[in-house]
Amino acid sequence: MVSPGEEVRLVDIRGGWGIRHRLADMGLTPGETLRIVQAGPSGPLLVAVRDFRLALGRGMAHKIMVEPI
Repeated sequence: MVSPGEEVRLVDIRGGWGIRHRLADMGLTPGETLRIVQAGPSGPLLVAVRDFRLALGRGMAHKIMVEPI
């Protein structure tokens, strides 16, 4: 799990066409830089992408593979 304040690069999305398409519509595509804003022990993950923030449910967040920058 990634800590708040950490920046990571999106490497892959593990899932079918639907989840990939939905995340791409939100601006989450491989190669994109993400900054974790909030990641508590439960509840959604708050992620900064470019100039906006997204709240991702835990199930969706677990399908996103990232690497440290």
